[in-house]
Amino acid sequence: MRLKCLALAGAVAFVLGGTHLASAGPTLDAVKSRGAVKCGVNTGLAGFSLPDSQGKWTGIDADGCRVVAAAVLGDATKVQFVPLNAQQRFTALQSGEVDILYRNTTWTLTRDASQGLEFAGVNFYDGQGFLVPNSLGVKSALELDGATVCVQPGTTTELNLADYFRTHNMKLQTVVIEALDQLLQAFEQGRCQVYTTDKSGLAASLANDLSNPGDYTILPETISKEPLGPAVRRGDDEWFTIVKWSLYAQLEAEEAGITSKNVDEQKASSQSPTVQRLLGVQGDMGKQLGIDNAWAYNIVKQVGNYGEMYDRNVGPSTPLKLPRGQNALWNAGGLMYGIPVR
Repeated sequence: MRLKCLALAGAVAFVLGGTHLASAGPTLDAVKSRGAVKCGVNTGLAGFSLPDSQGKWTGIDADGCRVVAAAVLGDATKVQFVPLNAQQRFTALQSGEVDILYRNTTWTLTRDASQGLEFAGVNFYDGQGFLVPNSLGVKSALELDGATVCVQPGTTTELNLADYFRTHNMKLQTVVIEALDQLLQAFEQGRCQVYTTDKSGLAASLANDLSNPGDYTILPETISKEPLGPAVRRGDDEWFTIVKWSLYAQLEAEEAGITSKNVDEQKASSQSPTVQRLLGVQGDMGKQLGIDNAWAYNIVKQVGNYGEMYDRNVGPSTPLKLPRGQNALWNAGGLMYGIPVR
């Protein structure tokens, strides 16, 4: 008995004090066997997930899918994109139709606690706003009493809208349409006076969908907090950890000044312990996640750091023209904070 207790104590001490390498987990096993990550994305939202004229998916969420593929499979192209509408998305994840949901989805308590999923972080901080035609003559959301508002069902947007109008004792009529193209058509035709969604979505519609974008204005109010991020099925801790740290690796890379253009030079010559750990020169960070030690190097080399991904898809030089704002790094006045890779 004494020998058994000593052996058990030794095993515990090894796990607690030594390097504990992760086991695979069912989702990682399935992804490796399949040779691709099945990623649920929006059916089409400029800047986030939208197929281009050649059918290639573009956007910050589409790139998030590629980040996970680069980390797990060493190849950012190994993604099977599964377009999902707002009402399909959670069922698709719960049922195993997709391995990860990267679909401009807001992290809330209800979704985190009762939908069988877990959010692995925030890849974009957003907030809900209102788009109105200039002809309406409205300068503030507080002037929308009695307005008819177009909104998509099955979203936090719908709930926030009702809360906002009730809080300010304003009357509201809603036009609820699932398909975004049909909703925007209804808005342009005047079936509703106002269109509401996340402000990034409003910017995307102005840049990509509306016939005469100069005829419309986004009102100044932001009526909600919308932390958007990737979600995975609850119960597979290994996969959850990989998805979470893949996002953190991009943030750490940006903070350390590692880009897709200088990553090889940084890997070869940087004396920074942070850079060496992140790029697999020192330590077994990848093996602790159950993947290759080159996981973060592959992310940055093939997709870029977070700032590169942001600027390419939604930044000031894109049609959306979104400043970093809350999505800047913590040391540049924003909320983005990569947990240390050490």
